[in-house]
Amino acid sequence: MQVKSILNRIEPLKSFVYQRAEILEVEGTPAVIQVEIFPRANGRPICSGCGKKGPTYDRLSPRRFEFVPLWNIAVFFVYAMRRVDCRRCGVKVEQVPWCDGKNHLTTSYRWFLARWAKRLSWKETAEAFGTTWDSVFRSVKHAVFWGLARRELENIEAIGVDEISWTNGNSYLTLVYQIDGNMKRLLWIAQGRTEKSLRGFFEFLSEKARKGIRFVASDMCKAYLNVIAEQVPKAINVLDRFHVMKNMNTAIDEVRRTEAAELKRDGKEQILKHSRWCLLKRPENLTGPQAAKLDELVKYNLKSVKARLLREVFQQFWTYTKGGWAVKFLDSLRWTPKVGQFLAFNKVERHWACGPRDPLQGSRAATGR
Repeated sequence: MQVKSILNRIEPLKSFVYQRAEILEVEGTPAVIQVEIFPRANGRPICSGCGKKGPTYDRLSPRRFEFVPLWNIAVFFVYAMRRVDCRRCGVKVEQVPWCDGKNHLTTSYRWFLARWAKRLSWKETAEAFGTTWDSVFRSVKHAVFWGLARRELENIEAIGVDEISWTNGNSYLTLVYQIDGNMKRLLWIAQGRTEKSLRGFFEFLSEKARKGIRFVASDMCKAYLNVIAEQVPKAINVLDRFHVMKNMNTAIDEVRRTEAAELKRDGKEQILKHSRWCLLKRPENLTGPQAAKLDELVKYNLKSVKARLLREVFQQFWTYTKGGWAVKFLDSLRWTPKVGQFLAFNKVERHWACGPRDPLQGSRAATGR
């Protein structure tokens, strides 16, 4: 089977024909397959501006367009583009079916690279198919913009807001996901972890789409919480369990450090030395030495131990399946006396108090299990 027959099967071109196909070998460079393309004798060029056919004005110099490799050999289409004398747009370069604009990669090759870039890194994709990292980047960009132009942003009920660090770890990107039961996808990326970076997403949505959002999952970043309350005041803001417990552990560690400094200042026994992880870990995750250290600490009237015990009491919160009981439990903890500087759920409490009492209504924070 000839190369032209293969191309006519996998990449048929209306109004164009494949002509001579040859292998070009230049010393010191990999061999390539070059295929010449010509328009059919009765074919009229299509204006790239309005998409209408028109008479040929002239022809440009031949251009090469890279196609999907065959047998690990690079394939190039060679074609001299025609210019159209369009009555509506003036003189325009013609529209061709295998490529668009000034791209040197065919549309089929860009989709080919973009699909492989989902499985391999961009560098590995470029090395595997003998192309450049820049070509892979442009292929992925083509796929992303194609999807953006065709995606539907209506009927979004649940979104998740998070950030990731990039470059050297000191810079952040704000990410917004759709997390509905039947649809999970990335909706938004913006530089920074600020109100502006998240507000841009809500301004991008239509008013109808914004009003349709019922649930927003986020961490306790103040900038995010402010924008969520401002843009979707009727949505339930779900604070994820990881960040709630992380704030509690941070509070426990602050109490431990403060109390250890007080003991040292007063010349008392440094009982809290090497106690950080036995106070922060869950009981089931303690090692033998850590469990023994904790057993020793509970014999003393320490603020750090009381803080840990309050955190263990709070674990009951995750067992509730009814909003009303969860509210009553949190209310009971709100009246728990502070242990030194420690109030286990201080950040949750402040956000909780911003809205109505019913956990299933209004602008208030629920907590994800």
